[in-house]
Amino acid sequence: MLLAIDVGNTNIVLGIFAGHELKCHWRVASDRQKTADEYGLILRQLAHYQGLDLKEIQGVVLASVVPTLTQVLTEMITKQLGHQPLVIGPGVKTGMPIRFENPREVGADRIVNGVAVYELYGGPAIVVDFGTATTFDAISEKGEYLGGAIAPGIGIATDALFARAAKLPRVELVRPPRLIGKNTVACMQAGIMYGFIGQVEGIITRMQAEMGRKAIVVATGGLAGLIGPEVNCIDRVDPMLTLEGLRIVYERNT
Repeated sequence: MLLAIDVGNTNIVLGIFAGHELKCHWRVASDRQKTADEYGLILRQLAHYQGLDLKEIQGVVLASVVPTLTQVLTEMITKQLGHQPLVIGPGVKTGMPIRFENPREVGADRIVNGVAVYELYGGPAIVVDFGTATTFDAISEKGEYLGGAIAPGIGIATDALFARAAKLPRVELVRPPRLIGKNTVACMQAGIMYGFIGQVEGIITRMQAEMGRKAIVVATGGLAGLIGPEVNCIDRVDPMLTLEGLRIVYERNT
């Protein structure tokens, strides 16, 4: 079995594969204060509840955008599982040419998403990852990473609204029944949701035009299930895209 770990600024997503099948997956908070032992305890508890024996894990692959957690989780994996994880970064074979001014600047999760979308859906393609930031990544017909765009995530934007507008309450992120709200909460939900949807649709439309041809658009990330179905130009919602990409990259390096 393979343990795949995607470390983001807000959440850590873990998945266990048996061959190409994702047997189970979990999402836990990214806590920079936790130690390797604490994360080890969390992993053992999750595996226990799932009825899994961690001794069956034969390999670990890790993508992280949080350097401090990379170190902590690498230590945890070494202590708890006895493996040295494959950490996505320079020198790792991805099979994807990076057409970026400085390839080292591209986040590991974005490269992994690009590998997964091209392998699973073909190209040209655009990946929209709804995380702490919302990232847009363009993949060519030949499977090259072309670049993309980064925008504030919906969580960051709404937190700023709640913090800076004293009279506006914190509201739940849900799809409102109509755009024209009849109370403050409904107005805020409409503005947040449809404003964000409009931003995503606008960036995708312009990115398609710049690429010069129709690309398949795949959404992933923690909020993909909420936002993805509302965006007209998103073709697929695949919340497990990053984990699949980690599996694919691991296989290319073993």
